Amino acid sequence: MTNEIHTPVLLIAGHWLGAWAWDDVLSHLRETGIHPTALTLPGLDDADPDRLRRTLEDQTRSIADALSRVDAPAVVVAHSGANAPVTLVLDRHPELVRRVIWVDSGPIGDGSVFAPDLPPTQQELPLPPFEQLAQQASLEGLTPDVLDRLRARALSEPAGVLTAPASLRNPARHAVPTTMVCCSLSSAQVRELVSAGHPMFAAVGEVTDAEWVDLPTGHWPMWSRPRELAEVITATALRHNA
Repeated sequence: MTNEIHTPVLLIAGHWLGAWAWDDVLSHLRETGIHPTALTLPGLDDADPDRLRRTLEDQTRSIADALSRVDAPAVVVAHSGANAPVTLVLDRHPELVRRVIWVDSGPIGDGSVFAPDLPPTQQELPLPPFEQLAQQASLEGLTPDVLDRLRARALSEPAGVLTAPASLRNPARHAVPTTMVCCSLSSAQVRELVSAGHPMFAAVGEVTDAEWVDLPTGHWPMWSRPRELAEVITATALRHNA
């Protein structure tokens, strides 16, 4: 085991997932002397009877509160659909984040809405069938056991999270040190999309302090390559160790 790493590390999974999604990564991180915190966002806690009423604003406040509890500034690891509330935290509280590690994800732009076409009568978005999900995000590296666990534990995402536009005002968010962990798309592919002005990647081009790490696998490296992802997080935490 390495010496104890004092830098706080906060891990936030994407849509449909809670803190449980990081279990494999957490075990590797603890071996290296990190004491990480995995967060279940509002709306994704099956013990909350009102979870479908939770909003993007609720998730944003939850992350800011968690950062205050772990003695920020912290390294924030944001996977997939966690990008909306994490970007809002970077906009409102850039001083709370020492570095953000985007895992097959990235910052969003002002006015972004994840599901603008979701019918107003629909309260939630369930995890799609895997055949449909695979058309949206790579399932590479996920075993049948992992897929079974995902199907059993995933919760539907509240509509209030998916349909709220992000209001971003603080350009200081662009200067927060950033690590882009590229999985289902390589770093070269992402950079090409940024250069081409692809709207989904426009906010990535505004980041002023970024490093790029390729971790070739599917969209859920916390299950397909947990040790390697933990190594990336550990290396980052070590550089920022207080």
